[in-house]
Amino acid sequence: MKKSLLNWRKKSLLLRRKRNRSYRVNKNFRAGVLTISDKGAKGLRKDESGEIVASILEEQGFPIINREIIPDDEQQVIDTLLKWVEKDGLALIVTSGGTGLSPTDVTPQAMEKIMDYQVPGMAEAMRAASLKKTPHAMISRAMVGVRKTCLIINVPGSPAGAGENLSVVLPALNHALSKLWGDTADCAVQGVSSFDGTGLIRPQG
Repeated sequence: MKKSLLNWRKKSLLLRRKRNRSYRVNKNFRAGVLTISDKGAKGLRKDESGEIVASILEEQGFPIINREIIPDDEQQVIDTLLKWVEKDGLALIVTSGGTGLSPTDVTPQAMEKIMDYQVPGMAEAMRAASLKKTPHAMISRAMVGVRKTCLIINVPGSPAGAGENLSVVLPALNHALSKLWGDTADCAVQGVSSFDGTGLIRPQG
């Protein structure tokens, strides 16, 4: 196991000890982790960012239904996201990679073509947190958006960046997903919803 993954897991353990457990998510919210990387898809790079994202989501109670590595191909990103939303009925998708300025970074272009609307506050929060650590955060084009009742979050391809960015939005995830899946209650104290999703999960198969 590489040093970056070990370091993140040590840091994650410290973060978990400090977390307010009240924002652990409803286990009915099924999730997918999509790594977008040419080298990763060819087996030339270990999927450390995907491992970290999946580990964080599982710690929060998400069942990881889909996990895949695909190349930096805009149409393949579009097709995969649409399948996971339309056919597999996921409530949450986290993508890693493809959010910078390289000609091969096409995740934002794919997002723009499949989103119903953006959730800019989440993307802004992740960039603001990253900017405290590196000026390179200002060139991130990562988005957070909604397709039907699925929340799609882009995080960086670096293991540390992926884990840190996802951790920023964790406190709001349960509330955001509850609203997407039909909760009409007023916003609860500290943004925590009492909605449990019962009866609102799409039938599978």
